[in-house]
Amino acid sequence: MTRPRATVCIAYHYDAVSTWLWVYDSWNAPTRHTRGLFGVVEGTPRLLDLHDRHDIPSTWHVPGHTIESFPESCGEIHDRGPDIEHHGWTHQRFAGQDDYEAERADFERGVDAIYDLTGRKPTGYSSTAWEFSEHTLDILLDLGFEWDSSQMASDFNPYYVRRGWEAPADGPYEWGEETDLVELPVSWQRDDWPPFTFTWANPYMMAFVDEASVFRKWRDAFDWMYDNVDGGVFVLTLHPQVIGQAHRLSRLDDLLGHMRSKPDVEFATGEEAARAWREANPR
Repeated sequence: MTRPRATVCIAYHYDAVSTWLWVYDSWNAPTRHTRGLFGVVEGTPRLLDLHDRHDIPSTWHVPGHTIESFPESCGEIHDRGPDIEHHGWTHQRFAGQDDYEAERADFERGVDAIYDLTGRKPTGYSSTAWEFSEHTLDILLDLGFEWDSSQMASDFNPYYVRRGWEAPADGPYEWGEETDLVELPVSWQRDDWPPFTFTWANPYMMAFVDEASVFRKWRDAFDWMYDNVDGGVFVLTLHPQVIGQAHRLSRLDDLLGHMRSKPDVEFATGEEAARAWREANPR
């Protein structure tokens, strides 16, 4: 099968209120919760309509907490065709913790929530804050995941995730060995959360930027990939509560139209992109 010149994967992290509970520790902050609710009530329907107008697929990494809290919204996502993949259950950061049992239980509950919604187990994963604990990779492989989208060893070229790396304080870095898990690399430069999200603390973020410059940066990155990387995969990570704001939808609409205007560009789900790359690059 001939690979397209460029592949675009639009990935949504549908955190809803979970990010405010487990990442920003805002259990008693109802106004923060409503920022997540905006993604449920306004952002998600708008984005589903946008993808319908462009007739392009998308991947939604959905915490199990979101599925159980907002079943009608998640059911609509599934019914309208996007691929639903794993993003934990709690949206908790397990990086830096040494609690295999808790992380494994969180993974399994998230898998069960997706299976109950879609009738299939997820094949892909994207981690909270794009970090792994020392156990994450082993859990992914043991549970049969085929691909991940959390790491950054490339910008537009997928690769096989490595295990057994070493970073000694008194010696050179050791890469480790490849596993069977395909990585669709991400970047904080291709994510809407850092430039557009204001938070008071944990961490403090200003998020007051020239929004046109962010969309221009995404467009320039895509154009560079298109011109310089044969068969590159462009992953753009977005959040309904952020990108779903009305004044950003028109800019996203324009960006998708620009990408579609290029010859031999394919929009794909993460699962489709990972499997196509694996077929072209067998171990």
